[in-house]
Amino acid sequence: MIYSLAQFKNIQPREAYCMESERLEKQIQFIVEIDKLKQIYRQTYLMDGSRRENSVEHSWHLALMTVLLAEYSPSESLDLFRVLKMVLIHDLVEIDAGDTLCYDEKARRSQKSRELMAADRIFNLLPPDQAGKMRDLWDEFEASLTPEAGFARAIDRMQPVLHNYHTRGAAWRKHGVTRDQVVTRNHEIEKAAPELWDYIHALIERAVEKGYLLP
Repeated sequence: MIYSLAQFKNIQPREAYCMESERLEKQIQFIVEIDKLKQIYRQTYLMDGSRRENSVEHSWHLALMTVLLAEYSPSESLDLFRVLKMVLIHDLVEIDAGDTLCYDEKARRSQKSRELMAADRIFNLLPPDQAGKMRDLWDEFEASLTPEAGFARAIDRMQPVLHNYHTRGAAWRKHGVTRDQVVTRNHEIEKAAPELWDYIHALIERAVEKGYLLP
């Protein structure tokens, strides 16, 4: 609960400390819980091909890409901080739901329900006001109806393509992924960032030519 200054002045020091302590305990509990994301490994390989990346590494990479590439958003009023928050929290649900291969149609059928249950549990570890804000951001990312959500999702789509290209299609070849699957999966980049889509689309075509991706 957020108190006004006038309300806070009427609270006894010990009572105020207990309330703040309870809020901090919830925040720390959430911080401890999300450390588990470091244990979730994605299908995407590091660019040196040595191992698969974990979801925290993925989220960090997206955050830095967002800072560097925000100029390619066609939105003149893009809220960069909002995009950053989305890319940092969008995969927290994988703590419970795991990473779902985007080309595994069977696994994808249960993905939404698994991730909704995870969002309910994980975000609600926070104090109610922060839990609501985090959940709203996660829902916004999933719905992809705002320029910020669209750009966050474009960056999220772009990063694995870069990884696959620079690992000579390591994950693509492992799972027998085709060009049409990759184009269909990533085409939403075009609306959020046309110049980035032009680059990624060209990269996909080069990957087919080089044998990194099935035609």
